[in-house]
Amino acid sequence: MDRLIAMQVFTEVAKSGSFTATADKLDMSRAMVTRYVSELEQWLGARLLQRTTRRVTLTDAGENCLRRSEQMMALMENMEEETGSHEGELRGQLRITCSMSFAYAQIAAAIVDFLKRYPQLKIDLNISEGALNLVDARIDLAIRISAEPDPSLIGRVLATCSSVLVASPAYLHAYGMPQTPAELANHRGLSYANFGKSVWTLRRGQEQVSVRISSYFSANEATALLRAAQAGGGIALQPVYLAKPYLEDGSLQVVLPEWQLPDMSIYALYPSRKHLSPAVRALLDFLVERFAVTIW
Repeated sequence: MDRLIAMQVFTEVAKSGSFTATADKLDMSRAMVTRYVSELEQWLGARLLQRTTRRVTLTDAGENCLRRSEQMMALMENMEEETGSHEGELRGQLRITCSMSFAYAQIAAAIVDFLKRYPQLKIDLNISEGALNLVDARIDLAIRISAEPDPSLIGRVLATCSSVLVASPAYLHAYGMPQTPAELANHRGLSYANFGKSVWTLRRGQEQVSVRISSYFSANEATALLRAAQAGGGIALQPVYLAKPYLEDGSLQVVLPEWQLPDMSIYALYPSRKHLSPAVRALLDFLVERFAVTIW
């Protein structure tokens, strides 16, 4: 029995909960899928799956085996990446994660340009606003915007993330353009649930002001607030990398342009410097080079 193939088959059955679906995905017969799982159970001396007519579930031993099998699959993929390149050609698959707004505005196009350089590579982009355990999620590189990134991860700064306050011309015509930060308290706020939801801090030279806003609409994702601002919903705090095209076409206007909001950094994060694959290193170097000049 090829134990690596057996672990791959078992992993697919555990994820799909179906022998038939696994057979279709791996292009093998259902009987062969059953045989691989049974022989893996015999080799380990433990039942890995509880089978009924309606569903397949993991036993405690199956949970442990699944975790180890996924680690083995990841190790094999890394070995393929590290040993599968020749004459400068990179192969394999990379998994990266990024926020919706930065993926939409910048990273999706960057990935396309990167893959033009390395057409044998594949990239799986996980769109996520929350923190992920990179090891458990098998993420090779995380792009995160933060003032203080996770200290357990290795971080490399790609660019500075500047922000602006924006609103649509229609909203400003109806409610007026604020002339001072204090006037923001009288406006309809569109706020980011995970950052500055109730208080916006602005700076002009040595002067700094914190304003408690009236937020009637909050979201955990910047592009939703951008669309709300374009629809005349209020004043939103937006990253420049996302808002710039709409400021240029006039669908949004900067509010209080002489005041600045706190900057954050755009990081590329990865679990460890050890065993960094050539493909991950190539992507990291590409992103550093691409964002050395912030095109937004």
